[in-house]
Parts: sequence; C-alpha cells; structure tokens
Amino acid sequence: MLRHPTIDQLHALGLIGMAQALEDQGRDPNLRDLVFEDRLALLVEREIASRDTRRTAIRLRKAKLRVSAAVEGIDYHAPRGLDRTLVARLAACQWIGDARNLLVSGATGTGKTWLACAFGHAACRQNLSVLYARTPRLLEELVLARADGRYPRLLKALAKVNLLILDDWGVAPMVAEQRRHLLEVIDDRVGRSATLITSQLPVADWYAAIGDATLADAILDRLVHNAYRIDLAGDSLRRRAAETIKST
Repeated sequence: MLRHPTIDQLHALGLIGMAQALEDQGRDPNLRDLVFEDRLALLVEREIASRDTRRTAIRLRKAKLRVSAAVEGIDYHAPRGLDRTLVARLAACQWIGDARNLLVSGATGTGKTWLACAFGHAACRQNLSVLYARTPRLLEELVLARADGRYPRLLKALAKVNLLILDDWGVAPMVAEQRRHLLEVIDDRVGRSATLITSQLPVADWYAAIGDATLADAILDRLVHNAYRIDLAGDSLRRRAAETIKST
C-alpha cells in the first residue's frame, strides 16, 4: 500500500534509479524473501548506475561528437598499424588527467575522426568534459567572436574543457588572425588539459600548414613535446566498405 507514495517521493527527490528499482522489486517475487539491507543495497546500486548513465548522456550531448563511436568497436582487422596496448592505455584516459596530447594522422578514410570520437566517448564515460570541433570552423568562429565581443568568453570555455578534439587539422590554409587565435587556444591548455588533433597531414608537414614559422614553432612546441602519436596506415575504410557492398 505504501509502495506507490514512496515511488512518487523518490521521483520528487530526483532518485529516479531507486524509484525504478523499487517498482521492479515489487514485480519480482524472487526478491520478496531478501532482508531489508539487501533490498536497500539493490536500490542504491540502481541509483548509482542511473546517475552514471544520465551523467554520461549529458557529457556526450555537450561534447557534440561528430560520430557515435566507442573503443570497444575499434576494428583491428584492417591493417592500419593500430597498437592494441596503446589504444587500451589511451582508453583509460589517464593521459587526459595528465594534460597530455594525442596526435592522430593518416590518409582520408583511415578512421581518424571515428577513433577520435571513440576516445571522446571514453572520456565522457570517465566523467570528463569533452568538446569536438572541426578545426576550420573553430578558427572561423574565433574570428567572429573577436569581432562581436565573445572572444574572451569563448577562450575561457575552450580552456576549461578536459579534452578538446580538433578534427581536420590542416585541411585549409590559415590566415594570420587564425594563427594567433589558435596559439591562444593551445597556450591556455598547456599543462592544464588535453588536446586531440586529427590530420591528413603527417606531423612533419604541420609547420607548412600553419604558414608562419614563428607561430608554427610556438604552437607545435606546445602540442608535440608531450604527445602520444597514432599514425594510421592502409587504404580508406570507406572505399573498402563500398567495394565490399559492390561485390555482394
């Protein structure tokens, strides 16, 4: 008789997991013989799991990851040169807590964006804040923010993110203003938070892509010196998938 009012009270207190677990217990005759402490423990476990799920969902929504990906779904069969040991270490996200960087390079279609989003997903599950951005669009947004007064606020927001993912680095030439803004973003994060960069270009070609030797030295010195590196090899996974579909 008291079960329904109690469920309403749990909802009112924001204890959604406990409320759902209590409803489930009422429908499961196998739980009726459990002592009070055991049933209470099950309610608390469900609440913890429910909060973890909701927190991860919020983190993922704010991260704006380009694709839905998880490290458990990484394809090691394609010959891309992926090191399982390194991937497992990165998936644990200690490198993010240590404010180290990750540089992922490889030809078009080798899975750079997917892999970056998988690491972003892993970080969200570790209750770390993540933000995904395509580098050209972020640079354009920084220029606009400088013009309309949002620049300090945007820099502050970018600096606070535990993991900033900059996808498609070097696909478009940078103008002088964009280079300066990029240095500000990277400088704010050095020693404080982690940055993950994906690029079609090998790291050795990033100096030319930035387009100014002095700023390139400053930016890359901050990015590369403590970074993990993944250099993806092999053919385009998208092309291979398309050829497989054609052959079936």
